[in-house]
Amino acid sequence: MSLTTCSIIITQQSEKVITISRSLSKALQINTARPIILKLGNKSVSAHVKLWNREGHVMSIPHVLSSSIYLPASGKCMVKSSNGREIQLGPLIGVLAGPASNSAVLPFGGRTGFIREFMQAGANKAYYFAFAANHVDWNREVVTGYFLDANGKWIRRTVPLPDVVYNRLPSRRAENSAAMSAFKTKFVNRKIPLFNWSFFDKYDIYRLLDGEQEASKHVPESINNPKADEIRRMMEKHRFVYLKPDAGSLGIGIYRLTYTPNRGYFARFRRNGINVLIRFPRFDGLFKMLQRHNLKLQYYVLQQGVRLIELENCPIDFRFHLTKNGSNQWVASGIGAKKAGKGSVTTHVRSGGMLMMPEQVLKSVFGSRGDQVLENAKNVAIRLAEAIERNYPHTLGELGFDLGIDQNERVWMFEANAKPGRSIFKLPSLKAQGRTSLVNLFEHCQYLSRFRPRREG
Repeated sequence: MSLTTCSIIITQQSEKVITISRSLSKALQINTARPIILKLGNKSVSAHVKLWNREGHVMSIPHVLSSSIYLPASGKCMVKSSNGREIQLGPLIGVLAGPASNSAVLPFGGRTGFIREFMQAGANKAYYFAFAANHVDWNREVVTGYFLDANGKWIRRTVPLPDVVYNRLPSRRAENSAAMSAFKTKFVNRKIPLFNWSFFDKYDIYRLLDGEQEASKHVPESINNPKADEIRRMMEKHRFVYLKPDAGSLGIGIYRLTYTPNRGYFARFRRNGINVLIRFPRFDGLFKMLQRHNLKLQYYVLQQGVRLIELENCPIDFRFHLTKNGSNQWVASGIGAKKAGKGSVTTHVRSGGMLMMPEQVLKSVFGSRGDQVLENAKNVAIRLAEAIERNYPHTLGELGFDLGIDQNERVWMFEANAKPGRSIFKLPSLKAQGRTSLVNLFEHCQYLSRFRPRREG
């Protein structure tokens, strides 16, 4: 396969002839003696080719031809040819972003900024657009999506079905609907890669890792839909445990339950923006409080507590943002340390937590061994991602892990997220890692859409 970048110019000439520079013709090994097939997504058109004495890789396409393949605009993208008789433009990357508004500035609300950043990561190498389910016309196999024009403004254009779909649907409820599952399956049935199929529930991940001997040793003991006697037994065994909503996020609804012999049972949680701590002399009192809070335990996971490393008596955990790269390998694109707020159940910033650099934290705790501890945690995160991928039925391209490290340097995995947030990249010293994560995602889109060399097998 011949593959390169190219400048595309859409003209108003009436002649149905594609003009390409000699250097581009040579790079793609084009046979100009016969018509070629020009493709974008699943649309194609046949046309004659003329050579052009112009420097660089340039292709001129008359509007009468570009419109037949729904080419959205002039610009730069990748171009490939496998046999010299067919030219494929692309990749055409679709971001499934959820319902759009009428706003010209923020068509996808608070998600718009991230979508814009992702598109800029592969600028001049692809055609990017964002879309919602109702923007797809399956009969015509086209999508009317949102593109960024040369001035950075959002415009709508109709294009073929994409070469690859990056799923960033924001609603867990909508995504779990039968209609949305059927919608996504239509892409897969057309052999269009779609990655990050859906949100994970916490216990789903623990179940996926059940048969993975190496990976499962990093998962704390966990029980789905716990009963009262299981909560008591786990508290007495581990001294403290966490009750977490199975489909929760952002630390909302989490309880830390502690048992101290001769002192009783303690519950720590956050309510109305305040960190709360209550002591109970007997377990029955604690469990009745949970009942008063209307906890539906069938939707909760009970998890062993782990004594994590601390700074200033505050626990520290780590967010590992993993992405696939252009070689289809997992890499740790970004790592942030999170220090819990005083009296907080979790390390989330909204609960008083603080973002820090992992190197700074691990050096404070482990001294000169800090770098080695961090490298080991990276390797664990990658092995966990590979184990989840082996057991997950859909394509993955991005994962977020909440990991902890104890005083014995053992790494623990508390949660995995298929649509990780990007809050760690707000830390100024992590902004470069944030950009790297987006470049990795773009290059993985190139890989999935076969606009990047790959080794098969």
